[in-house]
Amino acid sequence: MSGDAGTGRFAGGERLLGWVDATLVSVCLSSVLIVILGGLVQVSFGSYSMTLGQAWRAVLDTAVLFDPHWMLNFLLGEDLMRAVTGFRGELPELPTTTLIVWNIRLPRVFVAVLVGANLAISGAIFQAVTRNELASPYILGVSSGAGLAILLTLVVFSGLAPFLPLIAAFGGALAFLLVYVIAWQNGTSPVRLVLAGVIVSTVFQSLQTGLFFFADDLAVVQSAIAWTTGSLTGVDWEQVRLALPSTTLAVVLAVLGARQLNVLLLGEQTARSLGMSVERTRFMLSGVAILAASAAIAVAGIVGFVGLIVPHVVRNLVGSDYKRLTVGCLFVGPALMVVADVGARLALNPVQVPVGIVTGLIGGPYFLYLMRKQQNLGDV
Repeated sequence: MSGDAGTGRFAGGERLLGWVDATLVSVCLSSVLIVILGGLVQVSFGSYSMTLGQAWRAVLDTAVLFDPHWMLNFLLGEDLMRAVTGFRGELPELPTTTLIVWNIRLPRVFVAVLVGANLAISGAIFQAVTRNELASPYILGVSSGAGLAILLTLVVFSGLAPFLPLIAAFGGALAFLLVYVIAWQNGTSPVRLVLAGVIVSTVFQSLQTGLFFFADDLAVVQSAIAWTTGSLTGVDWEQVRLALPSTTLAVVLAVLGARQLNVLLLGEQTARSLGMSVERTRFMLSGVAILAASAAIAVAGIVGFVGLIVPHVVRNLVGSDYKRLTVGCLFVGPALMVVADVGARLALNPVQVPVGIVTGLIGGPYFLYLMRKQQNLGDV
């Protein structure tokens, strides 16, 4: 009896993870390696120069890794760390290289990882909802709504600048709600959602351009450009703490919704015949995509092409099953963002270009290649 039970549990586990194959594992491991190598390069460069060996030793400094007070200080902030642990003493002193790497340089790598995962997941969900692999937060109005909210805050309501990340997230969500209202006609359809997204994006981008004429302060203009082109310059643990909760929730919901995403790809009639409430499911999954995109926009601004090209790359590598596709995006998205940010950091060193420019330079030629290679580009 116990043997039969053990066999049953093994078979159940095999069915549960039956979608995991060697290709997916190799994609994930390769992406992790790229993130590690790119992150190591990233933490090695700055005004305080250090070798790769020094950077590596700083990252692996046991005085940080094995001290829960330091780790909680980074992840929660000092005040919350002391409230949670009851610690009232002074934190142990760290070497200069360790302080620089952990306080200044590593947060940028972590933010790049979070932004890449969020944008990739958001793009993958939007592509399933619209059944179009050219869909992305850009096309469906989320990015343009966040950008307009950012510019309005910087140019008109400058007193609200401390709340800029939350305002960006709110603007993205509001824009997609407008898209949904425009697309609604006794329900929505993938085609109407895309067309409504193009309309909203075009109008909001025009408003963004117009707002630049009302900005008298050059610093405001530069800050607005950094937000609307996407930049990781100057990010720290505050941005990590801001993005981590939303990212965790969005990732969990996206993984749990993989089966519903697969059903949506079969078409509305098939989905309804399988008992799915198509409109409710589409709206809820879109909400997950908005949450993910807003978390990225709130800490890095509008980074283009990541949400568009990563799902497509992963789909070509592991197939269209959203169980594999979602997991693949969680690894490939961070790898692309870390590599792009290394390029943004080092391309014109010591001048740092916005990472959104680098992702655009990567994404444009890639889609030109796809356009030449595939005749049915656009259909999932």
